[in-house]
Amino acid sequence: MRAVVQTVTDASIVADDTLTGGIDRGLLVYLGVKQSDTDTDVRYTVDKIANLRVFRDANGKMNVSALELGLPALVVSQFTLYGDTRKGRRPSYNDAAEPDIAVKLYERFVELFRAYGVRVETGRFQASMRVKYVNDGPVTILIDSEKKF
Repeated sequence: MRAVVQTVTDASIVADDTLTGGIDRGLLVYLGVKQSDTDTDVRYTVDKIANLRVFRDANGKMNVSALELGLPALVVSQFTLYGDTRKGRRPSYNDAAEPDIAVKLYERFVELFRAYGVRVETGRFQASMRVKYVNDGPVTILIDSEKKF
């Protein structure tokens, strides 16, 4: 499972001309699911993101998590995180999970993230979406459950 995590001052998603989710200050999470991902990958990724210390403390040091601050997250399904560009000019998405598998793990991710007490907003799975956000910092972190150790 791969996630691109950004600290934002605000973010929103529009799918099919309908606002499906939005947050003020918090985390924007683009989430990609790989064919071989399991619940273990979901749990690792949720725990890592919920406790990721990317917000500034009173001394200006990035030392506080969204969980500690009670900040929300906007989670966007993003199969293109598994785009392979090594051959040719058109990305291959062979490593991305099929939609029926990906949606279950995506929904499990959201469920577990909410279980941490994080307010989670979402886009619409498999929809064409427009994401608007202001990256704060800027802070952008890549998390890959295959690279745990």
